[in-house]
Amino acid sequence: MVKIEKGRVDKRALLVLEDGTIVEGLGFGAVKKVFGEVVFNTGMVGYPEAITDPSYRGQILIQTYPLVGNYGVCPAHFESEGPKVEGYVVHELCEAPSHWSSQLTLNEWLERSGVPGIERVDTRMLTKRIRVQGTMLGILQVYEAGDEPDLEGLIEGAKRVPDPNRRDLVSEVATKEVRKYDVDSDIGVVLVDCGVKRSIVRSLTERGLNVVAVPPKTGADRVLDMDPAAVVLSNGPGDPKMCGSLIDAMGRIAETRVPVLGVCLGSQIIALSLGGDTYKLKFGHRGQNHPCIDLDDGRCYITSQNHGFAVDAESVRGTGLRVTFVNANDGTVEGVAHEEKSIFGVQFHPEASPGPKDTDYVFDRFLKAVREYAGADSSRQKG
Repeated sequence: MVKIEKGRVDKRALLVLEDGTIVEGLGFGAVKKVFGEVVFNTGMVGYPEAITDPSYRGQILIQTYPLVGNYGVCPAHFESEGPKVEGYVVHELCEAPSHWSSQLTLNEWLERSGVPGIERVDTRMLTKRIRVQGTMLGILQVYEAGDEPDLEGLIEGAKRVPDPNRRDLVSEVATKEVRKYDVDSDIGVVLVDCGVKRSIVRSLTERGLNVVAVPPKTGADRVLDMDPAAVVLSNGPGDPKMCGSLIDAMGRIAETRVPVLGVCLGSQIIALSLGGDTYKLKFGHRGQNHPCIDLDDGRCYITSQNHGFAVDAESVRGTGLRVTFVNANDGTVEGVAHEEKSIFGVQFHPEASPGPKDTDYVFDRFLKAVREYAGADSSRQKG
């Protein structure tokens, strides 16, 4: 058991992993017990964006950077309407942030949002353990300082935590109704919302595209009836193979000439729909500092990522797809593209908020394909 340091003592917390690891620390945020998949993010900044990223649904997130909360919380940086993480783990929590845009401290925000957190823990040790053992399930409990948690119960409970990846996490975070983002353009695209980040919507509307966001189980006929100039498959949480209806719909859309862009989970859906396969990574890629190599020109880009599954490179042979990007660290697939049609996906996040803007050009490439397709049909209606 890792002992806590001196500091704020109104709340205590325990993080227990399925392998029996027990970490004791100071609690912050909500007094609550949660369970989930314990993962780590290697980014130095962007904690509001990470906490509100729907792709973290079902997960207890560890920040590897040692000081978190130093610029406070501003809703303008949110990627969704509120936190999506189950719990939050940091080495040191800053409770006196300094930034002109700050409206709340991280502690205040998570407390109001019902998310428990633990600090004053050895996040480096936890990260190394996950890198060696692989992603693990666990329980995080924050309790009042005078209370006594049921440690034995937590240890036994951590061994029986249900894997959130066996749930339809996408349906838990995606829109339940059609939403429109109209910028008074003559060109519109359909965005299949699997837990889309707001910055993806902004990246599309800033390029003059009307966006119609639809639920992930919207059928192909319904999507095509909207007469889109293109289809975007968004990011989202969990195992892509849980999205059976969307995989089927994408297969039907791929039979047309409509351009398709997939981001993160969306890229995996493209591969699965055309006969490829995906698998779970040992500990995933999460952070804003992942190097990816473009196989077309050999350039290396620094990318923002958040995924625990990847496309099997061998599985796309003979599907009409080719691998376009690979991760420079482990060689895993980071992008695919169809050899004949305007269908491509990237495993990283080109909207890059937070993170570098190295790959923002992906949206420009997509816009070019959209305009070419829309221009080929002068009767296309406003989206």
